[in-house]
Amino acid sequence: MLRIKRLHIFMIKSYLGPFIFTFFITVFVLLMQFIWKYVDEFVGKGIEWSVMAELFGYASINFIPMALPLAILLSSIMTFGNLGEYFELTALKASGISLYRIMYPLIVFIAILSVLALLFSNYILPVANLKFYSLLFDVRSQRPEIIIKPGIFYNGIDDYSIRIRSRNQQTNMMYDIMIYDHTERKGNTSVLIADSGKMYLSPNKDYLFIELYHGKKYEEVMEDGGYLRKTYPHQFQTFDIQKAKIALSGFTFSRSDESLFKEHYRMLNIEQLKKTEDSLWTDYKRFKENYKTTVCEQAFFKHLTNDSLSKDTTLKLQEVYKRINHKEWDDIINLALIDARNQQSFIQISIEEDKAKRSWIARHQIEFHQKFTLAFACIIFFFIGAPLGAIIRRGGLGMPVVVSVLLFIMYYIISLTGEKFAKELYWPAWKGIWFSSFILFPLGILLTYKAMTDSTMLPLQNLISYIYKVTERLKKSKHEHISST
Repeated sequence: MLRIKRLHIFMIKSYLGPFIFTFFITVFVLLMQFIWKYVDEFVGKGIEWSVMAELFGYASINFIPMALPLAILLSSIMTFGNLGEYFELTALKASGISLYRIMYPLIVFIAILSVLALLFSNYILPVANLKFYSLLFDVRSQRPEIIIKPGIFYNGIDDYSIRIRSRNQQTNMMYDIMIYDHTERKGNTSVLIADSGKMYLSPNKDYLFIELYHGKKYEEVMEDGGYLRKTYPHQFQTFDIQKAKIALSGFTFSRSDESLFKEHYRMLNIEQLKKTEDSLWTDYKRFKENYKTTVCEQAFFKHLTNDSLSKDTTLKLQEVYKRINHKEWDDIINLALIDARNQQSFIQISIEEDKAKRSWIARHQIEFHQKFTLAFACIIFFFIGAPLGAIIRRGGLGMPVVVSVLLFIMYYIISLTGEKFAKELYWPAWKGIWFSSFILFPLGILLTYKAMTDSTMLPLQNLISYIYKVTERLKKSKHEHISST
């Protein structure tokens, strides 16, 4: 009993180190990818570092559903690969301890981690998504700081276009200034030209103050109808000092009301998703009933009374045609065509609206099932990584990283494919989201069975051995190249 407890403690310690290391490395890599994607929208906006740190913190939490399964897969391969490479796994099996008993403490640990992942997806992730997407919206809406480059027209200020020839970086004095005023929406009809000047923002960035020295203002005079005056088409005035204050919008960072985003499906937990889905289905059924009433009953099936269909008042089509002249007949045909075109347009709009409503329902169903797939993915990747590490018997970061990345890329591609089919309404939501689990779960069972029974998997072993030899040759050639240089 004491030996089993020591084994459990040993396995937990052996697993926790690689797991924590790979988890934070994965989150860091995903965060760097996020920064690289939005770097152009972050730079030059004068956003405080505390706001950016908050944004990156929420982004890191948002990446946990992708980082956690990958970290479990990689750490499982590393842990059991190290045990196999240093013959510790062989020694444990030789002493009569089965692979199941060796894996048992980690199975319990992964089960607890899966439950925590489910609770995280249900209670923490919706709040983090709300904070993250609302803050990302505010940062992306923030306008960049006013940076006027010499020789280029700056159009970052609404209704103004500014160009300077040069700037003194020490005194912040600008020279040869040209400012086009478009506040009247009449084109380039008003322009300011000055020899020099200064521009500076108010402390709260609500206003831009401009001081111009030794310049002229040209303005084309327009008639009320929008035409130039024939006698005096333009006027100008000279000045020694001209001061102006321009109101700015979008240059100050402000936080949006988070309640504007909280109804989105990514911000809802399991209970809220089910409640919202029921409301959407009720609205969809009401839409279908209205469509049936409008199109089927009112347009296509206009019932006549029995009296109007009596034999005494029923006329043959030829007799009706003879009683109506050509003009009346043309009017009847035109009215019928107009009614048919209106119905066709209404049906087309209803089809698009029907698809949009079903797609929005599917998005909520997808988000609902994704709350559970994260927890199940943790279990699947453990039962893939642990036996795979015992089979390949390679530890460290070389071979495990290659195999883990390949498996995770396969899982990610399958997941995206199933999710896309669900979003496009080709598959039900549950089928699209659980599609990757349906494929990888049998693989985990097969690998676990092969590892526990010490069965041979020659095609897989040959492939892994080939990948290992290639990586070793690349490392060797790299070391030789470095030593030669």
